[in-house]
Amino acid sequence: MRILVSADMEGASGVTCPQDVRPGSEQWDRLRRMLTSDTNAAVQGFLDAGADEVLVNEAHCTMRNILLEELDPRAAMLTGRHKPLGMMEGVLEADAVAFVGYHTGGGEPGVLSHTYMPSGLLQLRINGEPASEGRLNALLAAEAGVPVVLVTGDDLTCKEAADWAPHARTVAVKTCVSRYAAVCLPPARTASLIREAAAGALEAVGRPQSVPRGPWRFELEFDATQLADACTAVPTVSAEGPRTVAFTSERMYDGMRCFRALTQVAAAAREPDYD
Repeated sequence: MRILVSADMEGASGVTCPQDVRPGSEQWDRLRRMLTSDTNAAVQGFLDAGADEVLVNEAHCTMRNILLEELDPRAAMLTGRHKPLGMMEGVLEADAVAFVGYHTGGGEPGVLSHTYMPSGLLQLRINGEPASEGRLNALLAAEAGVPVVLVTGDDLTCKEAADWAPHARTVAVKTCVSRYAAVCLPPARTASLIREAAAGALEAVGRPQSVPRGPWRFELEFDATQLADACTAVPTVSAEGPRTVAFTSERMYDGMRCFRALTQVAAAAREPDYD
């Protein structure tokens, strides 16, 4: 049994502010050890429960945050950027996937809430419903027939996960107070909770699950008009308002790739003095 661990950072133990997740900062250097600890706990739980292989996919920012030298030696790690499926690279070869360190979506309450872009993208909607990175990634996994079996993050992320990963075990490593504040559990406690949840999560593998069907309509609402203008240069993407663009995809696989491309285009269209 092969498990993919998609490891983001905003939902990791102890993380509460932008400096905590900004590569190169003093806080990031400290908090990346928390992310490594959370990831290790999931790896250990899965392997101790009988998984044959665990691949950790670095999913935050530069995708070079987890300390390889401190990772459980039984795991392997996919690190670095420009992967075809980004946060979900490796899902097509997996039997189950875990979302470690995840967070709520742009425009929603939650610690460091956003969707792919730290700022600029107010909300992503798929078929009219607000979609966080978790929901988006879970739809892709479901299309591939891969269940989401574990989700860790703040309490609001875990609550949201009940909608898009109803059979997954969840671990709230912190309780949201505001976008930049939380009541946090120490890593020794969160590691124990994550390890226990991961071990029990394998029970969900093999359960019948519904396969979502397209077409999928993606709507991206930005906070500035030039971001939407830039995105309309991409074929099949149309303006739906001064700050909103949309496109439709028959497969979530293609929709995911187009969405990721649009976030890159929009990020490049930001102006330093008017961001």
